[in-house]
Formats: sequence, structure tokens, C-alpha cells
Amino acid sequence: MDLLKQLFSEKAQAQAKEVKELLQAHGSMKIDEVLLEQAYGGMRDITSMIWEPSLLDAEEGIRFRGYSIPELREKLPRAKNGKEPLPEGLFWLMLVGEIPTPDQVKWLTENWVRRANVPEHVFRAIESLPIETHPMTQLSVGIMAMQNTSVFAQRYNMGMTRSEYWDATYEDTMNLVARLPRIAAYIFRRCYFKGDHLLPDISLDWGANFAHMLGYDDEGVKEYMRLFLTIHADHEGGNASAHTTHLVGSTLSDPYLSLSAAMNALAGPLHGLANQEVVRWIQKMVDTLGTTKPSREQIGEYVKSTLASGRVIPGYGHAVLRKPDPRYMAQKQFCEDNIPDDDMVKVVWKIFDVVPPILTSLGKVKNPWPNVDAHSGAVLRHYGLNQYNFYTVLFGVSRALGVLAAQCWSRALNLPIERPKSVTTEWVKELIAQQQKD
Repeated sequence: MDLLKQLFSEKAQAQAKEVKELLQAHGSMKIDEVLLEQAYGGMRDITSMIWEPSLLDAEEGIRFRGYSIPELREKLPRAKNGKEPLPEGLFWLMLVGEIPTPDQVKWLTENWVRRANVPEHVFRAIESLPIETHPMTQLSVGIMAMQNTSVFAQRYNMGMTRSEYWDATYEDTMNLVARLPRIAAYIFRRCYFKGDHLLPDISLDWGANFAHMLGYDDEGVKEYMRLFLTIHADHEGGNASAHTTHLVGSTLSDPYLSLSAAMNALAGPLHGLANQEVVRWIQKMVDTLGTTKPSREQIGEYVKSTLASGRVIPGYGHAVLRKPDPRYMAQKQFCEDNIPDDDMVKVVWKIFDVVPPILTSLGKVKNPWPNVDAHSGAVLRHYGLNQYNFYTVLFGVSRALGVLAAQCWSRALNLPIERPKSVTTEWVKELIAQQQKD
């Protein structure tokens, strides 16, 4: 048993025992109330699931195992001469709840290198798709094409016991995370560089090697890729892609089926496509204004015209957060340190100054602050990655870290199939009538 699996086994067994005792002692404790507007409003803010790797606070933002993003940027191991955290370190933290040592991260990087070989039939499956197929569709197909290698599916068919589910899920998780950058980079080079593929560089860490396979060997790109993959990795379990992983996985579908489904959720315009929408909106604004250096006053007028036409300002407003997204702020700091003179980045910062007061004055949203998507596209564009349709694939590679770590925990804690109760509008009307009668 490898060292990370051994550590996870010890942690999971201890926590499973603790959870059993909690349920025996407090299982009937009430933890939430459901309002009618929540039932019709997408189950917003209903506390109803367990998700171990991260917790989202409306005021403080995301915390991974209790650590904020600024703390992770300080505490997680970095590449040699690098300033940004290695996403391998975050995966370790999400899985076992401990900040890893540099040696442990080195071990994990090397382990993923050994697992990163993608079966040839996966590339053939991707190649069978029309070249204009959206990169997210190609990613989902690529993940599904690997399903025949699922350790969980194979062991389940052989009759493994329930206590072994987590072990097989761990193996699939490690293999999937190791292979994803190779598949994503293959799609990128296929779509935008006429199939001129680049081989992996096994001397590099996971994020830097991904940047290399995409075709970017600049140290700035590698550093940003490490940061991007870290801050996009998880956002607790209620968001669409995370919840999809949990829901599909709760049926004992293997990690390949679960992650492919999650990528389909992430591909939706209301979820992972937001960052490309931000860039397109900004580009349209500077084209309309006729300058890449608009004033705050010009931006303000354009924002008001956008809102007046019934459209939203992409990248602003969040379902949970009530303060600026720490993931946005981390990228802002990265840009201040590395690319402070980029015109698009400066526009993003001016929008940060202009939009919240306007949204607040109009009462448009509960949270007028920017989320992670408001900044990432501008940074990617600076480094030459201006293929907007691919941005969500980058998000998907990162998100796999959190959702698959969580699935390992779901298996270890033997969480059951998810089956919420639904009702009809007629049932609601009858309930209201009965309450009024009483």
C-alpha cells in the first residue's frame, strides 16, 4: 500500500468510527429548515450533504480543510524558485487533512507521472469526433473512454466487499488525476494547433507539465497554471459539478462515470463557462468604446447600458459569497506581482472599482463582488491562451482534484445513494390550504 493510501486509510477508518458514534448520539438532531422558496429556487442554501475537502463561508470564502487561500499560498510546498503552491500539495491536504512536506509532494508528483499513460483507444475516441466539437464535450468523451480501465468497476464485478470500495476509488482517482492533463492538452493541440501534439516532460511538476503540453514553457505561465489549478480545485459540495459527482457516485458509478457527468455540469453557461463570458464581455466593451484603456467613467456607462438591456455583468455576483472571492483576490495579487501593466488586467481592476457600487445602488444582487471567473480569462489572454472555448477545460482539470478526493471520502464513510424527496405544486397548494384552514 502506497504512503498516501496508507495515511488515507488510517484517517478514514478513524473518521468512519467517529461518524457512526455521532449518528448514534445525535442522528435525530435538526440541522436545517427548508422554505418553499428554496424548494422552487434550486435548493439554495439547504444543508443536506457531507463534503469533506472544503467548506464555503459567505464572509471568508472557501477554506480547504480549514485553510484559507492566502494561508495555502504561504504554507503549501512550491516548485523550486516558484512562489505559487503546487496543486499536488492541495490534493494531499484535501484527501488527508494535513499540509504535506516537500518530500511528500515530490512523491505524489512522481506517482502521478507513473500513472499518466493514457490508453491509445482514448485518443482514437476523441479523434472520432468532429474537430469543431466543443472541447468540454471532447473532455467528457475522453474521460468516459477510459472507463474500461476502472479499478472500481472491475473489482465490483468480481464481488469486492463494501469495505474495499474506498481502495478501488482511490486507485481510479489517482489514475484519473494523473491522466487528465494529457487528455486536456491533446484536445487543445488537436483543436487549435492542427494536432501538433507535445510529449510530456516528466521532469516537471503536474501543473508545469500541463502548461508544457499545452505549448507554454514560459515560467510565468507555469506559475499561473499552478495557482489556477489550486484555487479552482474545490468549492464545497453544493455547486453543480461537485454535486453531480456526489450524486452519480452515490449510485456506485465509478469515478470515470462520475467525473464525466461532472464535466457535463461544468460545461453549462451558469457554471464553468462564466470565465469565457467575462472575457467576451470585456472585449466587446473595449471594441465598443474604441480603446483598450477605458476610463472608470466609460466603464460605468457601459455597465449601466448592459444592465439596462436586461443582461448581467459576467463574473459578478455569487450564490453564496458576500465578499470579494478570495480566488479573485489571489489572481489580482499574482497580476500585481507579475503582469501589472497588461491593459486587459487593468480593465479588470477598474471594473472591480466600478461594478459593485452600481449593482449595490440598483439592488441587482445580494453579492455585488467579483468571483473567480472575473479575473482568470484576462490572465490567460496575457499569456497567449486566447482560445476562450478551452477555458472551462482548464477549470475541469482543476475541479477533478476536489471532487475525486471527496468521492474517496464518500466511499470510505459508506455514504448512501442520494434520494431527496420531491413534491408537486398541487401538493404545495394543498399544504398551504391546510395550514390556512388550521
